[in-house]
Amino acid sequence: MKKQRVVVGLSGGVDSAVTAHLLKQQGHEVIGIFMKNWEDDDDSEYCSSNIDFVDAASVADVLGIELEHVNFAADYKDRVFAEFLREYQAGRTPNPDVLCNAEIKFKAFLDHAMRLGAEKIATGHYARARFNEATQKHELLKGLDASKDQSYFLHRLNQAQLSKTLFPVGELRKTEVRRIADEIGLPNAKKKDSTGICFIGERPFRDFLNRYIRKEPGPIRDERGRRIGEHQGLSFYTLGQRQGLGIGGVKEKGAQRGSGDHSPWFVARKDMASNTLWVVQGHDHPWLLSHTLEADDTSWVAGDAPAAGGYAAKSRYRQADAGCALEGDGGRIRLAFPEAQWAVTPGQSAVVYDGDVCLGGGVIAQAA
Repeated sequence: MKKQRVVVGLSGGVDSAVTAHLLKQQGHEVIGIFMKNWEDDDDSEYCSSNIDFVDAASVADVLGIELEHVNFAADYKDRVFAEFLREYQAGRTPNPDVLCNAEIKFKAFLDHAMRLGAEKIATGHYARARFNEATQKHELLKGLDASKDQSYFLHRLNQAQLSKTLFPVGELRKTEVRRIADEIGLPNAKKKDSTGICFIGERPFRDFLNRYIRKEPGPIRDERGRRIGEHQGLSFYTLGQRQGLGIGGVKEKGAQRGSGDHSPWFVARKDMASNTLWVVQGHDHPWLLSHTLEADDTSWVAGDAPAAGGYAAKSRYRQADAGCALEGDGGRIRLAFPEAQWAVTPGQSAVVYDGDVCLGGGVIAQAA
């Protein structure tokens, strides 16, 4: 690859730090940018962006590269957080990381980098990008470390974005990334991976949503329609949820399923019209299993929807690929799975794969 000016999103974590090191090692002119995406209670114990910036600055110092601090908080609030709240208020469970990548990291950040004269941007995502000579298209591939692959969160990237993006650590395993960081003396070599998203951090999720969404308590009912508790508002629950239901000690009297009366409860359905939360006992209850899903608001890496046929898909991150049949016009798709999928959740992303190639996907609208 010819030497280029590459702007790297330095988050303060080890993956983006090693990304910058690898690119500099290849002879590129590397500039670091720290993105500040959240300002509310930013100095609290839950949101660590100040600490992260100090770590990013330390990395830039060790690597001998410039670091610019850029505030995208207004863009984030308008393009990501507002949509996040709308989805929760509608009873769905959105994935803000997918939206953040599409709207902030590969749009606002990319635009800013181009204004700095960058030819490429780079991030510490575990994914790969390549140009397919046969199709003359850029492709998004899974990262080589299957346990860290982040292509799911990147499935909304388009041809223009991929053509400008490098994913150096996507070619490595996490253990190798840590080894490199340690070897070159990076100050964050042993920093633990961040979990979740900054605006929630490690705080209890319901406590956070309480600040923005009004509580609307209603009945919790079992599959036979009996009221067995009260929920705090449907927005605060997601399908498949087991913890925090407040009914863990309830024993179902006269249960017909043997030991099932001692099984844990799971959220199975949310009825917004009647403000009812439906729960069932047992991880493999039929209400939690789906053989089909429909997704809309689709986005395809190649620009066009894949042809109908057999593929693999994930209906949530941290899930093994599941074989499926895809049909639809591209705008709205239907996926049919021979093996039942667990707790398919409206608002989450259904992402379609052809082997290691991530084709794109859409937002789950319903499942059956």
